Amino acid sequence: MTEKSFLDFGIEVRHSSGEEDTTCPQCSESRRNKRARCLSVNIDKGVWTCHHCGWSGGLGTGEQSRPVITKTWRRPQYQPERISPSEEAVRWFATRGITKEVMERNRIGVCNAYFPQLEDRANAVTFPYLRGEEVINVKYRTKDKHFRMEAGAERVLYGLNDIGEELIWVEGEMDKLSVEVAGFTSCVSVPDGAPTPNTKNYDSKFDFMGAPELSKAKMHIIAVDNDEPGARLEDELLRRLGRDTCKVVRWPEGCKDSNDVLKKHGPDVLRECIEAATWVPVEGEHEVDEYSDSMDRLYRYGMPKGLRTGWYGVDDYYTVMPGEWTLVTGVPGHGKSEWLDALAIQLAMNEGWVFAVFSPENQPTEYHLSKLAEKYMNKPFSEGPTERMSPAEKDQAMGFLQSHFVFLLPELPTVEALIERLKSIVRRRGVRGVILDPWNEIDHTRPSGLTETEYISQALSKFRAFARNTGVHLWIVAHPTKLQKEADGSYPVPTPYDVAGSAHWRNKADNCIAVWRDTKEHNDLVEIHVQKVRKKSVGRPGLVTLKYQRITGNYYEHSGPYAKAARS
Repeated sequence: MTEKSFLDFGIEVRHSSGEEDTTCPQCSESRRNKRARCLSVNIDKGVWTCHHCGWSGGLGTGEQSRPVITKTWRRPQYQPERISPSEEAVRWFATRGITKEVMERNRIGVCNAYFPQLEDRANAVTFPYLRGEEVINVKYRTKDKHFRMEAGAERVLYGLNDIGEELIWVEGEMDKLSVEVAGFTSCVSVPDGAPTPNTKNYDSKFDFMGAPELSKAKMHIIAVDNDEPGARLEDELLRRLGRDTCKVVRWPEGCKDSNDVLKKHGPDVLRECIEAATWVPVEGEHEVDEYSDSMDRLYRYGMPKGLRTGWYGVDDYYTVMPGEWTLVTGVPGHGKSEWLDALAIQLAMNEGWVFAVFSPENQPTEYHLSKLAEKYMNKPFSEGPTERMSPAEKDQAMGFLQSHFVFLLPELPTVEALIERLKSIVRRRGVRGVILDPWNEIDHTRPSGLTETEYISQALSKFRAFARNTGVHLWIVAHPTKLQKEADGSYPVPTPYDVAGSAHWRNKADNCIAVWRDTKEHNDLVEIHVQKVRKKSVGRPGLVTLKYQRITGNYYEHSGPYAKAARS
């Protein structure tokens, strides 16, 4: 059967994952508001429903079919009524501090465009998004701040042609033009602004990070808005671009962005603000004053908290904090890798996280994918006494895994090689979780004269610095040394001090967890021993018992008010 994409059904989607609303090919053309986004599309599942005419469907249920998200972008038919801005537009831009010369260099035009939110046409200025001489997208803006971009066109950075070795990042087209008035042309604006505070899965909003033009930039100056969404955008850009390559700009009191500074203080002050950008603290010795901005943000927006695991009982003791790393240990066969996979699936489902996974023990990758698919669909992958997932459900699971998991299989997986590869993936895919399973599959060839204890200390310090600098959460699975059985033949619960190599495992880890089963009882109960939690805002030491479902590899609450609670 031929693979199908959304375009085969006349559906235009802008992103490669998540959910979005778009026009309905069945009813939009017959409606007064032809651009009404009445069709809700779940891209990961390959399904859609129209809230106006009721049309619904999917990408296919045949044995050979699967969701195929083909990024086919429409090129705008950009023909503004005036390429040169009108006198009225020039006067309006002048009130914002933008000169006619800057408008003309950036090809600002004017036209009468349709705005779905107004259900009518309105006069608007146009900001063409260019790659070379080709118009990739266009943003339309009215005087009273109604915006729209071309449907089905690629979301790229505004200012691709201007990227140089030192690149300034802002949050809107007016801000980019303002920076140019101040004398800096190497500046880009993100196409969709900053993610709102309640947005969880915004990976697709950063597709622009794959632009090949960005390879020209060696140093980045982050000059986004001084508000909560801007703080979130700054954090994500620092995480993806690498804190060691970034400076940040702080605006004067009472100014939210570069255009505010230009209007209130003029181009000289704006230039001084950008030239005064400071390097982002990474590690080493720092003065207290360096943290005044971040402390102000903590005071205004609150201390960060860890993310829920998906098990209420576990959340009482352990949550997932970006920028930290967790040691997971356990007796072989007790389910530490299985539990970690289940945790990753739940974070991907509930928080939209993308994971990079190094797991040589779960090879071939198809085997690992089948286990993850079982957890996602909560049905077995293979034939057996229990109803297995259907071909359509298998395809749905594969689409989800494609959006949320990347697998690492380097030929020589040294600590340094893994970190370099991971930095690249964080930038391109927005990875938020990294799993290294297990530690002993990494190449640990160490220089002569360096003891195993010294080597492990240095290696863990490198991984810890990587997690902190990129804002990912890192899980390292490490086996304990050979444990002595108890008198009844069972193994004791291992601790971080039992992990082969060094006591540094407990000292350097932010969190330590042991997964343990009482094999004498022959039941499906699994104990999650939270043995160390560095920050009280993340959790506390304690014990949680979960019930393991062998058919799918999922874990459920065992007792108390959360027993049998569904994943949430």
